[in-house]
Amino acid sequence: MKNYIEVIAKFDLDGKIIPLKVRLNEDEVHMVDRVIDVRPCASLKSGGAGIRYTCTVNGILTYLFLEETRWFYEKAE
Repeated sequence: MKNYIEVIAKFDLDGKIIPLKVRLNEDEVHMVDRVIDVRPCASLKSGGAGIRYTCTVNGILTYLFLEETRWFYEKAE
């Protein structure tokens, strides 16, 4: 099952999309500490494919996926 979330992102002059904050639910907004890698990728856990952002959020390795116009996440194992 996909965990769709709200993401606040920056669009730079080169067209890169950089996630800055994620809202996991009504009460939880977290800063993206660091973006480690960006690549097209399929989600093996949730299904679907898109651009995978390997990030740390509160020090936890996390995959954020941009699937067309919606974001979802998976905790990296």
